[in-house]
Amino acid sequence: QLGDPDLVARIGRALSFSHARPEHLGLEVTEQAILPDLDQATDRLSALAAAGLHLAVDDFGTGHSSLGYLQRLPVDTVKLDRSFVAPAAGDDRSRAIVTAVVELAAALGLRCVAEGVETASQLSAVAATGCDLAQGFHLARPERATDLLERLGT
Repeated sequence: QLGDPDLVARIGRALSFSHARPEHLGLEVTEQAILPDLDQATDRLSALAAAGLHLAVDDFGTGHSSLGYLQRLPVDTVKLDRSFVAPAAGDDRSRAIVTAVVELAAALGLRCVAEGVETASQLSAVAATGCDLAQGFHLARPERATDLLERLGT
């Protein structure tokens, strides 16, 4: 979708149609999406960031040039891949990687999200690193929007 020359305009139309505010929309991009044309991806993501959208690098740490992307792309969030988060509770090396990414994100002024948190011990390990946010089955399972709204009482 980053290759679509109409992407920025289409998202703008969708926001206008839905009366949603751009700062309430977050888009996640993977290295796979960026690889075909980094310059084009950077331009489109910069336009979306300028419009007020939040942008995240998803599955961080699994690609070859992730640090270069953090330096170049207008993202505000790094989503640390579950392959580092899952073993962090019982493996010092994995926990060191999580800590390093959390500290790198903080130094760059980015939020860090730990993906794939499935146990209380994983959540504890991630929280101990100072990670900003966590997501995973331990916190909530996927559900339909109507069910979520009902559970929240709205």
